[in-house]
Amino acid sequence: MEKTIEMKGVDLGSFFGPADTNLKLIEKLFSSKIIARGNLIKIIGDEAEVDTISQVFHEMASTLNEKGSLEISDVETLLTFNSSAMSSGDSKSKYIIHYGRKGSIAARTKGQERYIEIARKNDIVFSTGPAGTGKTFLAVAFAVAALQNREVDKIILCRPAVEAGESLGFLPGDLKEKIDPYLRPLYDALGEILDLDKLKPLLFNNTIEIVPLAYMRGRTLNNAFMILDEAQNASSIQMKMFLTRLGVNSKTIITGDVTQTDLPKKIESGLIQVLNLLKDIDGVGFCNLSSADIVRHRLVKDIIQAYDNKKN
Repeated sequence: MEKTIEMKGVDLGSFFGPADTNLKLIEKLFSSKIIARGNLIKIIGDEAEVDTISQVFHEMASTLNEKGSLEISDVETLLTFNSSAMSSGDSKSKYIIHYGRKGSIAARTKGQERYIEIARKNDIVFSTGPAGTGKTFLAVAFAVAALQNREVDKIILCRPAVEAGESLGFLPGDLKEKIDPYLRPLYDALGEILDLDKLKPLLFNNTIEIVPLAYMRGRTLNNAFMILDEAQNASSIQMKMFLTRLGVNSKTIITGDVTQTDLPKKIESGLIQVLNLLKDIDGVGFCNLSSADIVRHRLVKDIIQAYDNKKN
């Protein structure tokens, strides 16, 4: 197997280490051939080894971007973790998205594993399911990983502000004060992944934008990772508007729970409509999570099941 990865925006001197010590350490542990030319790294060898080495390189880049440095001890730790997973036949490392401030962010259920696989293969992904299945959190983790690996230049996170009718002018305060209550879950997800001292400057310089869906109109977003959360509360017109913001080298994940629509009865949910409308388009992926994928408090699963039984 042969695989080429591009380390965008990474300080290659720090990445490879003095006299390429980090690279030599990896070459010593594996039998695969590694060829580095500028910021392109070609890996040739057994499929399992190539995947593991590729994962190590991405995690090295994330560590370098998080810490601002990459020590030989950091590389040894990453190698130990990934090599152990490979030798034991454990596929956990395959489903790790990112290393956040609380450790690795990875799939915890079979449904989440499928979610991760679909998100890696498609530029537009629809993730649906009940509360607590990790739809939003994993989407944000994908976006942060893409940003820190220099795969994109910015992250756009948005939600429909249904309760305010998408017209927030009558509320007191500036724009941020008006919309923050509706966007708080996105801030919470970011806070779980990034340290506050890393997050603040990204929000300040708009590398990460958190905006209501109504404010996406008229934009074209190149080199961006876009997330639309609570998409069941977007109208069909709003959904089309959001999807057509996608620019060159951009990706998007749309999340929602089709059983929890808060739109007026006369307005069709854009999420429900689009799930059928785009199902045959190549490059668009769909993942439906279930109550079996709930990873919150154990009672959340029981509560959702009780409400589902009531409907039946």
